[in-house]
Amino acid sequence: MEKFRRYAVYYAPPAGVFHDRTAAWLGWDTGPGQAVTPPDLGIDIEAITREPRKYGFHGTIRAPFRLAEGQDLAGLKARIAHIAASLAPVRLGALKLAELEGFIALIPTGDLAPLLALGAAVVRGTNDLRAPLNEAEIARRRPGQLTPRQRQLLEEFGYPGVMEEFRFHLTLTDRLTGEDQSRIALILADYLADALPDPFVIEDLVLFGEDDAGRFHQLNRYALQG
Repeated sequence: MEKFRRYAVYYAPPAGVFHDRTAAWLGWDTGPGQAVTPPDLGIDIEAITREPRKYGFHGTIRAPFRLAEGQDLAGLKARIAHIAASLAPVRLGALKLAELEGFIALIPTGDLAPLLALGAAVVRGTNDLRAPLNEAEIARRRPGQLTPRQRQLLEEFGYPGVMEEFRFHLTLTDRLTGEDQSRIALILADYLADALPDPFVIEDLVLFGEDDAGRFHQLNRYALQG
Protein backbone atom coordinates (compact mmCIF):
# COMPACT_ATOMS: atom_id res chain seq x y z
CA MET A 1 0.00 0.00 0.00
CA GLU A 2 1.47 3.36 -1.05
CA LYS A 3 -1.18 5.78 0.13
CA PHE A 4 -2.22 6.15 3.76
CA ARG A 5 -4.65 8.46 5.50
CA ARG A 6 -2.17 9.67 8.09
CA TYR A 7 1.44 9.16 9.08
CA ALA A 8 3.22 9.06 12.43
CA VAL A 9 6.71 8.68 13.84
CA TYR A 10 6.86 6.12 16.62
CA TYR A 11 9.17 3.97 18.64
CA ALA A 12 8.44 0.31 17.94
CA PRO A 13 10.55 -2.56 19.27
CA PRO A 14 12.82 -4.36 16.82
CA ALA A 15 12.47 -8.10 16.20
CA GLY A 16 12.81 -10.10 19.38
CA VAL A 17 10.93 -11.29 22.43
CA PHE A 18 9.73 -7.80 23.45
CA HIS A 19 8.24 -7.26 20.01
CA ASP A 20 6.67 -10.71 19.92
CA ARG A 21 5.05 -10.47 23.37
CA THR A 22 3.61 -7.01 22.87
CA ALA A 23 2.36 -7.71 19.34
CA ALA A 24 0.61 -10.84 20.59
CA TRP A 25 -0.91 -8.97 23.54
CA LEU A 26 -2.48 -6.35 21.27
CA GLY A 27 -3.30 -8.85 18.52
CA TRP A 28 -1.76 -6.73 15.77
CA ASP A 29 1.78 -6.89 14.37
CA THR A 30 2.58 -3.58 12.70
CA GLY A 31 5.62 -4.99 10.87
CA PRO A 32 3.85 -7.28 8.41
CA GLY A 33 0.55 -5.52 9.12
CA GLN A 34 -1.35 -8.59 10.23
CA ALA A 35 -3.42 -9.91 13.10
CA VAL A 36 -1.78 -12.07 15.76
CA THR A 37 -3.54 -14.56 18.03
CA PRO A 38 -3.47 -13.24 21.62
CA PRO A 39 -1.97 -15.48 24.32
CA ASP A 40 -4.25 -17.59 26.51
CA LEU A 41 -3.98 -15.89 29.90
CA GLY A 42 -7.45 -16.63 31.21
CA ILE A 43 -8.89 -13.23 30.27
CA ASP A 44 -10.55 -11.68 27.24
CA ILE A 45 -7.58 -9.64 26.02
CA GLU A 46 -9.34 -8.45 22.87
CA ALA A 47 -12.07 -6.82 24.97
CA ILE A 48 -9.59 -4.61 26.85
CA THR A 49 -7.26 -3.68 23.96
CA ARG A 50 -9.65 -2.43 21.27
CA GLU A 51 -8.22 1.09 21.00
CA PRO A 52 -4.47 0.36 21.19
CA ARG A 53 -4.85 -2.62 18.83
CA LYS A 54 -5.52 -0.25 15.91
CA TYR A 55 -2.18 1.44 16.42
CA GLY A 56 -0.12 -1.58 17.38
CA PHE A 57 2.45 -1.49 20.16
CA HIS A 58 4.35 1.78 19.99
CA GLY A 59 5.54 4.88 21.75
CA THR A 60 4.49 8.13 20.10
CA ILE A 61 7.21 10.56 19.05
CA ARG A 62 5.27 12.48 16.37
CA ALA A 63 1.52 11.90 16.66
CA PRO A 64 -0.48 10.95 13.53
CA PHE A 65 -0.91 13.73 10.98
CA ARG A 66 -2.11 14.25 7.42
CA LEU A 67 0.40 15.42 4.85
CA ALA A 68 0.10 19.02 3.76
CA GLU A 69 -0.93 19.85 0.21
CA GLY A 70 2.06 19.44 -2.09
CA GLN A 71 3.84 16.99 0.24
CA ASP A 72 4.22 13.27 -0.46
CA LEU A 73 5.43 10.08 1.16
CA ALA A 74 8.80 10.19 -0.58
CA GLY A 75 9.48 13.62 0.84
CA LEU A 76 8.38 12.53 4.30
CA LYS A 77 10.72 9.55 4.19
CA ALA A 78 13.61 11.73 3.11
CA ARG A 79 12.95 14.20 5.90
CA ILE A 80 12.82 11.54 8.62
CA ALA A 81 16.00 9.94 7.29
CA HIS A 82 17.70 13.34 7.52
CA ILE A 83 16.46 13.91 11.08
CA ALA A 84 17.47 10.43 12.23
CA ALA A 85 20.98 10.86 10.85
CA SER A 86 21.48 13.88 13.14
CA LEU A 87 20.15 12.35 16.38
CA ALA A 88 21.89 9.97 18.78
CA PRO A 89 20.23 6.87 20.27
CA VAL A 90 18.52 7.46 23.62
CA ARG A 91 19.44 5.13 26.48
CA LEU A 92 17.00 5.04 29.39
CA GLY A 93 16.35 2.98 32.48
CA ALA A 94 14.10 -0.05 32.67
CA LEU A 95 10.50 0.13 31.53
CA LYS A 96 7.85 -0.14 34.24
CA LEU A 97 4.10 -0.64 34.23
CA ALA A 98 2.05 2.41 35.14
CA GLU A 99 -1.59 3.52 35.24
CA LEU A 100 -2.13 6.60 33.09
CA GLU A 101 -5.59 8.15 33.20
CA GLY A 102 -7.21 4.74 33.51
CA PHE A 103 -5.20 2.74 31.00
CA ILE A 104 -2.13 0.61 31.62
CA ALA A 105 1.10 1.50 29.86
CA LEU A 106 4.84 1.04 30.05
CA ILE A 107 6.92 4.11 30.84
CA PRO A 108 10.70 4.53 30.93
CA THR A 109 12.73 5.36 34.01
CA GLY A 110 15.98 7.26 34.37
CA ASP A 111 16.99 10.64 32.94
CA LEU A 112 14.28 11.58 30.43
CA ALA A 113 15.93 14.78 29.18
CA PRO A 114 17.48 13.13 26.09
CA LEU A 115 14.08 11.64 25.22
CA LEU A 116 12.40 15.05 25.49
CA ALA A 117 15.07 16.50 23.23
CA LEU A 118 14.57 13.71 20.70
CA GLY A 119 10.82 14.25 20.66
CA ALA A 120 11.19 18.01 20.23
CA ALA A 121 13.63 17.58 17.34
CA VAL A 122 11.32 15.21 15.48
CA VAL A 123 8.24 17.36 16.03
CA ARG A 124 9.97 20.56 14.94
CA GLY A 125 11.70 18.86 12.03
CA THR A 126 8.47 17.51 10.52
CA ASN A 127 6.07 20.31 11.36
CA ASP A 128 6.08 21.96 7.95
CA LEU A 129 5.04 18.66 6.32
CA ARG A 130 1.74 18.28 8.14
CA ALA A 131 -1.62 19.63 7.05
CA PRO A 132 -3.34 22.10 9.40
CA LEU A 133 -5.79 20.48 11.80
CA ASN A 134 -9.40 20.48 10.68
CA GLU A 135 -12.30 21.18 13.05
CA ALA A 136 -12.89 17.50 13.84
CA GLU A 137 -9.22 16.94 14.66
CA ILE A 138 -9.16 19.94 16.96
CA ALA A 139 -12.35 18.81 18.71
CA ARG A 140 -10.86 15.34 19.25
CA ARG A 141 -8.17 16.93 21.43
CA ARG A 142 -10.82 18.54 23.67
CA PRO A 143 -9.27 22.02 23.66
CA GLY A 144 -11.56 23.16 26.45
CA GLN A 145 -9.81 20.76 28.82
CA LEU A 146 -6.29 21.80 27.83
CA THR A 147 -4.10 24.31 29.61
CA PRO A 148 -3.27 27.54 27.77
CA ARG A 149 0.19 26.17 26.97
CA GLN A 150 -1.25 22.91 25.63
CA ARG A 151 -3.68 24.83 23.42
CA GLN A 152 -0.73 26.83 22.09
CA LEU A 153 1.18 23.62 21.32
CA LEU A 154 -1.88 22.13 19.65
CA GLU A 155 -2.16 25.16 17.38
CA GLU A 156 1.56 25.33 16.61
CA PHE A 157 2.43 21.65 16.29
CA GLY A 158 -0.88 19.83 15.84
CA TYR A 159 -0.72 17.99 19.18
CA PRO A 160 -0.77 19.20 22.80
CA GLY A 161 1.60 16.58 24.23
CA VAL A 162 4.86 17.84 22.75
CA MET A 163 7.93 19.79 23.91
CA GLU A 164 7.84 20.09 27.71
CA GLU A 165 4.39 18.43 27.71
CA PHE A 166 5.77 15.26 26.04
CA ARG A 167 5.03 12.15 28.12
CA PHE A 168 6.41 9.10 26.35
CA HIS A 169 4.48 5.89 27.05
CA LEU A 170 3.64 2.56 25.42
CA THR A 171 -0.05 1.81 25.78
CA LEU A 172 -1.22 -1.73 26.58
CA THR A 173 -4.95 -1.44 27.37
CA ASP A 174 -8.10 0.58 27.00
CA ARG A 175 -9.27 2.59 30.01
CA LEU A 176 -10.15 0.23 32.86
CA THR A 177 -11.89 0.45 36.21
CA GLY A 178 -9.77 0.42 39.37
CA GLU A 179 -10.40 -3.23 40.15
CA ASP A 180 -9.69 -4.30 36.59
CA GLN A 181 -6.55 -2.18 36.48
CA SER A 182 -5.02 -4.02 39.42
CA ARG A 183 -5.94 -7.45 38.10
CA ILE A 184 -4.75 -6.80 34.55
CA ALA A 185 -1.55 -5.12 35.78
CA LEU A 186 -0.62 -8.29 37.68
CA ILE A 187 -1.26 -10.43 34.60
CA LEU A 188 0.79 -8.09 32.43
CA ALA A 189 3.64 -7.97 34.93
CA ASP A 190 3.93 -11.74 34.79
CA TYR A 191 3.46 -11.92 31.00
CA LEU A 192 6.17 -9.33 30.30
CA ALA A 193 8.54 -10.15 33.16
CA ASP A 194 11.30 -11.72 31.05
CA ALA A 195 10.67 -9.60 27.94
CA LEU A 196 11.15 -6.01 29.09
CA PRO A 197 14.40 -4.42 27.91
CA ASP A 198 16.71 -3.09 30.62
CA PRO A 199 18.09 -0.64 29.71
CA PHE A 200 15.44 0.60 27.33
CA VAL A 201 17.13 2.05 24.24
CA ILE A 202 15.56 3.95 21.36
CA GLU A 203 17.85 3.25 18.42
CA ASP A 204 15.69 4.31 15.50
CA LEU A 205 12.67 6.25 14.36
CA VAL A 206 9.89 4.22 12.78
CA LEU A 207 7.58 5.74 10.18
CA PHE A 208 4.01 4.41 10.37
CA GLY A 209 1.07 4.78 8.03
CA GLU A 210 -2.64 4.49 8.85
CA ASP A 211 -4.71 2.52 6.36
CA ASP A 212 -8.36 3.13 5.44
CA ALA A 213 -9.47 0.73 8.19
CA GLY A 214 -7.65 2.76 10.84
CA ARG A 215 -4.86 0.20 11.32
CA PHE A 216 -1.24 1.30 11.51
CA HIS A 217 1.62 -0.28 9.58
CA GLN A 218 5.38 0.09 9.83
CA LEU A 219 6.75 1.64 6.65
CA ASN A 220 10.43 2.27 7.38
CA ARG A 221 13.02 2.26 10.15
CA TYR A 222 15.64 4.98 10.34
CA ALA A 223 18.66 4.38 12.56
CA LEU A 224 19.64 7.21 14.90
CA GLN A 225 23.19 7.99 13.81
CA GLY A 226 24.12 11.28 15.46
